[in-house]
Amino acid sequence: MRFHGRHEDRVQECQAPGCDEPGQFRAPGPRAPGFDGPGEHFWFCLDHVREFNARYNYFAGMSADEIVAAQHPAAGWANSSTTRAFRVDAGVGGVPRWADFDDPLEAIGARASDIRRRAQGRAQAARFTRDEQDALSTMDLAPDIDRAALRRRYSELVRRYHPDRNGGDRSHEARLTRVVEAYQLLRKSAALA
Repeated sequence: MRFHGRHEDRVQECQAPGCDEPGQFRAPGPRAPGFDGPGEHFWFCLDHVREFNARYNYFAGMSADEIVAAQHPAAGWANSSTTRAFRVDAGVGGVPRWADFDDPLEAIGARASDIRRRAQGRAQAARFTRDEQDALSTMDLAPDIDRAALRRRYSELVRRYHPDRNGGDRSHEARLTRVVEAYQLLRKSAALA
């Protein structure tokens, strides 16, 4: 007969005193599983595992508050906020929280607006070549910029990275070179209005 939980490949003897049957059924042992390992288990034959289960008390040694907490429907989910799928945003940036809306349709509309905004951003980015998109990234600019915004950002970055403007600090010269190259490429771009 097949029993659920039987480990037929076990060659260990039953751990009940005086029993020489094979220990094919696992029972909770003296050390519970935790961060330091899988824990320890007892191995019993069918008769002795039934005996063990009949007298086993999961709550032994717990206080009343610990018992109530263990019986709560959400027990074991205390750290679920760190699991990506169970975070408020389900691991997806920009997703609205249902709790922030009185009407679920407003939350759905906010999500749809976010999707449209991202699609428009991708469409605007698509008007630039790959090199121009890299240049935008180098200068930390959004794809919806105009020439005036490009010049302002270029001036700001030159002031920040040029050794004559930042107290002689030459550690940013490589970054400054990339900014100048990016600006030269973008100022000639036909995609800028």
